[in-house]
Amino acid sequence: MQQASTLYRLLGDTARLRLLRVLAHERFNVTELTGILAMAQSGVSRHLGLLKEAGLIEEARDGTFTYYRVAASFRQEHSALWTTLDAQFDEAASTPDARADDARVQEVLRLRRENFDRRAEADARDHRQLVPGRSWKAWSRALGMLLPALDVADIGCGEGYLAMEAAQWARRVIAIDRSPDVLIRGRTASARRGLRNITWKRGELERIPLDDQSMDLVMLSHALHHAPDPALALAEAVRVLKDGGRLLVLDLRAHDETWVRQRLGDAWLGFTDERLSALLTAAGLSRVSVRVGARTAGDPFVVLLATGTLARRRKARQS
Repeated sequence: MQQASTLYRLLGDTARLRLLRVLAHERFNVTELTGILAMAQSGVSRHLGLLKEAGLIEEARDGTFTYYRVAASFRQEHSALWTTLDAQFDEAASTPDARADDARVQEVLRLRRENFDRRAEADARDHRQLVPGRSWKAWSRALGMLLPALDVADIGCGEGYLAMEAAQWARRVIAIDRSPDVLIRGRTASARRGLRNITWKRGELERIPLDDQSMDLVMLSHALHHAPDPALALAEAVRVLKDGGRLLVLDLRAHDETWVRQRLGDAWLGFTDERLSALLTAAGLSRVSVRVGARTAGDPFVVLLATGTLARRRKARQS
């Protein structure tokens, strides 16, 4: 009776039930679970310790990481209880919290697949050839080397990962964000990498601190869905483009994951292909193209890539 009492008290916590639900079908490390559950790492570690001590989860080392998942012995020894829990987990799948957890699970799995340092295991499962040294980062830099030297603006740059990649091939990069904290982190990271052609500025999407017609390329990566007025944000981006300049937008296709409004501050639940195309066209761009940039089975988030070119402005007639 004491053992049963301890077990049921352990399961009477929402955070631990969420952990068990996530670990039922896939293994994760502490860092990944911290992101998935949007909890402090100390809290995740404490709950994992309690679950492991009670025999509900098991751990395994893989390289420098420790991964956790529901223990096979727990499923077998408490099969009736596990059947009940599993049924409850399935019923909860449509709730906002569970959908948010599942979306972040897919994001973690996507990042795993794109991390070529840990690609061997995934390639072995998928029967694909492992190519030592293969890297999307190297490919992006190789393609950038084919471009002419450009003046680039990264609007809503966050911590500047895209800006720092662009700095590998651009003449200069202006990285703009509203948050002073992320700008500090970006500036620190770029200095550590020895990048001297990035300027970090504080500014809003609707009020870009740049001169008219000063940029060859403007990038908005996952920034437009945070804009209260996407049309105004695009108009500002076009304002700073030189004649013949290009706009590049990476953003989410329309989805129904409403939890992102509260958790991530999203103003818009993505954009349909048609809506995004219409926004770029209305901003004065031509040769607009919208296509899928990234899509993974089971992931509710699809990334769209949209581009457009600013035609040469007509000069006013002189009297």
